[in-house]
Amino acid sequence: MANAHFPPRMLPPGSPSEGVPAAPPGTIFVLGPEGGYAVPARRYTLLFGRDREDVHVPVGVDDPTVSRRHGVFTCTGPDGGWWLTNTGHLPIELPNGALMLTGHRRVIEPGYTPLVINSSKQRSHLVEVRLVDDDDRHPRSTTKAATVDPETVYELSPAERLVLTALARRYLEGQEPFPLPLTWEDTAQTANASPYTTKSWNFRTVANTVEEVRERLHRRGVRGLMRDEVGEPVGSTLSVNLIRELVKTVTLSAEDLELLAEQG
Repeated sequence: MANAHFPPRMLPPGSPSEGVPAAPPGTIFVLGPEGGYAVPARRYTLLFGRDREDVHVPVGVDDPTVSRRHGVFTCTGPDGGWWLTNTGHLPIELPNGALMLTGHRRVIEPGYTPLVINSSKQRSHLVEVRLVDDDDRHPRSTTKAATVDPETVYELSPAERLVLTALARRYLEGQEPFPLPLTWEDTAQTANASPYTTKSWNFRTVANTVEEVRERLHRRGVRGLMRDEVGEPVGSTLSVNLIRELVKTVTLSAEDLELLAEQG
């Protein structure tokens, strides 16, 4: 069956992620709780999200924190590969724990890739993806309602937002699969270069600011932000856990990068 004559087709709910139907290399299978779609490698845009009438693969249709168009798979042609872009409000979590924030784009590797959208309503929505390569041929709807913000969004002062955006810069840029927070010194330098800074930062003042936010979230029940909760050696674990909590709740997003000056 040639790629050019392999049409997009729907998959029934419950189709197994393993043992997908035989298909040409480059075919992508995307499966949600209500069914899915299969498309060969060709110029195509495949959508998933809450609005079942406007996407190929519905997911989280009764959860208003999931965006109506939460993500897009695109292929530029038979040799172009498939790419995923997060067009939604909430992050998309990858199997290795990496978080794709709004606007982040990543190539889909051959094989099986589960994607998870974690709602602040203590719910998780799974989108299963399988990309075929040469060795792998095998309730009340809220879809029209406006997307609402997650229930847990933490308040940050302008100074805290600037410092935390600098600290989490690599996470927000989405260029590294396993980003790390900036050092205190680099965080201070980045914050000082911002046109929005109202004070001069150094490694002590940025560390104290981050610690104040960690303690505030800890009092609200967020785990993994205190030294006695993670054990030794601590390293950057406390900052990593803080950043992940802030980006998963969309307290910080890629839009906050506008606070930082462009680096030459």
